[in-house]
Amino acid sequence: MGTIYQSIEMLSKEKGINPQVVIDAVKDAMLAAARKQFKGNEELIADFDEKTGAILISAVKVIVEQVTDPVREIVLSEALDYDRTAQLGGLIKFPKKTEALGRISAQTAKQVIMQKVREAERDTIFNEFHNRVGELVNCTVKRMEMGDLVCDVSSKTEARLPKREQSRLESFQIGDRVRCVIKSVERSGKNSGVILSRADCEFVKRLFEQEVPEIYDNTVVIRACAREAGERTKIAVASRDRDVDSVGACVGMKGMRVQSIIRELRGEKIDIIEHSEDPVQFATHALSPAKISRVSVLDSNDRHMEVIVDDNQLSLAIGKKGQNVRLAAKLIGWKIDIKSEEEKRREVEAQMAQLQVSGAPLSVLIDFGLPENVVERLFEAGIGTVERLGSMTPEEIQSIPGITAKALESIQYSVNAYYGPYEDEIAPVAPAAEASANEVSASEVSESVEPAAEPEVPAEPTAEVPVEAAEPAAEAETEA
Repeated sequence: MGTIYQSIEMLSKEKGINPQVVIDAVKDAMLAAARKQFKGNEELIADFDEKTGAILISAVKVIVEQVTDPVREIVLSEALDYDRTAQLGGLIKFPKKTEALGRISAQTAKQVIMQKVREAERDTIFNEFHNRVGELVNCTVKRMEMGDLVCDVSSKTEARLPKREQSRLESFQIGDRVRCVIKSVERSGKNSGVILSRADCEFVKRLFEQEVPEIYDNTVVIRACAREAGERTKIAVASRDRDVDSVGACVGMKGMRVQSIIRELRGEKIDIIEHSEDPVQFATHALSPAKISRVSVLDSNDRHMEVIVDDNQLSLAIGKKGQNVRLAAKLIGWKIDIKSEEEKRREVEAQMAQLQVSGAPLSVLIDFGLPENVVERLFEAGIGTVERLGSMTPEEIQSIPGITAKALESIQYSVNAYYGPYEDEIAPVAPAAEASANEVSASEVSESVEPAAEPEVPAEPTAEVPVEAAEPAAEAETEA
């Protein structure tokens, strides 16, 4: 037992925890084993002797005047036999033999010790790293577990890089050095400890802080970031100095700064845009490289907007599998509906067609003598236009509740009066047609009668005919 204290010190240094925590864990473990071995209702305590390194297990009884629980209480007279300094309310210890603890009790003690040590180790890790969430750290891949990477963050601390926090473009081997960001620190649960990430937006932000001095000294500020790891990242930046171009500072001369970040992300595409407080202008920048025709805010409270683009820019604005517009919506925090010019034109035409009145409202018949109560009855029956009313038969109208024979006469009169001007416009066409018909018939008749009407005009030819006829007659007489 003399080597227990040395083992405790070694374990404390290895796990980086306080030795007193390990001692308390050993004492609790011995108590658990003793209770399981002795199976009594006694009050047991454990003491650690630092000189010998021994764990002493004792049963404790309270000194009282009158005993009610013989297992846990003792009278003063009996207590004085064990300890001359005993007083009422004090405690008397009765040592137990630890050699009597069996193999099962020792296994129980081991489990308790390991559990206490793990809990202490978790608390130590949490206290060390919970204030470092979002910090960029360099670590080494130690082993792989079901796709997750277990990395050494420090000499005494292991961290986990889950598969979901890795980019699909990346693959690592044991011993590789990787840069990650501390995403969270879990105190309990299956995956307790430090959780790393290379797929989080904070990882890209920390990389920009390292590569761009203007971001590090807060001359250029990262306002928003949206990312789909392994595919594309959109980052919005703003400058606090009018003389500093925020986008140009992040890109660097000939793109050197952003290219180093792209190499770290294994070729992931990065869009750097300028932040704007105006949501319309911000959305125009966020949807780059597509060119936006116009942006209209549909609902400012619900943060909903509509973006119109040219027909040839629609696929570019939406992106592969909707990636561009999805990242833009995450970046600006608004819902975005993208439509082409042709689609918007058809939508407007459809809305205009719906706004067109399908017929004259029934209320216009009031001006033509229809009582208002009759109009209300017709409205209640679902008849809203004069055209609908005019297409109904008298029997259908009279079957409406509240429509009497007198009301039917009023309806017929007002409908006829409404359509009267339209009939008058059509009516003059008939006389004109009749006149043209009469003219045609008259001309036809005149043509047919014309040969019979001419005998009175050629009076002279009729006079010549007898002269010509007389000469032959005179010749005939002379011949005779």
